[in-house]
Amino acid sequence: MRRDRLNERHAFLPFLELSSILEPGKPPKPDKAFVLGDALRTVIQLRTEKEELKELNGQLQEKIKELKAEKNELKDEKQRLKEDKEKLEQQVKAMAAGHKLIPYIGFPGVAMWQFMSPAVVDTSQDHVLRPPVA
Repeated sequence: MRRDRLNERHAFLPFLELSSILEPGKPPKPDKAFVLGDALRTVIQLRTEKEELKELNGQLQEKIKELKAEKNELKDEKQRLKEDKEKLEQQVKAMAAGHKLIPYIGFPGVAMWQFMSPAVVDTSQDHVLRPPVA
């Protein structure tokens, strides 16, 4: 009889430890069925959380892939814009250098007297209209 009690006590010790792990700070439950029920609920809850976290992790990994692709696109666009900027700067420099070589002509190549009225061009009355300055 004594041996049976000792065996029962030793068999129940793991359940007491499990009960204290599942609900720390509370007194351990004396019934094996309650301890196993709590352990089962905890395992189910942890599995559910694990699945939710796996799903969230998958979503985050997909978002990371999208962001990396967008980052690479932006890098490529930035590189293209730099190249375009350099081309435009070279064109501006070429145009500025080209203007230095072209001479500036202050007067047109045509005589301006063609566009004046005949009365203004007539110099026969100059000595009367405009006396010489001494």
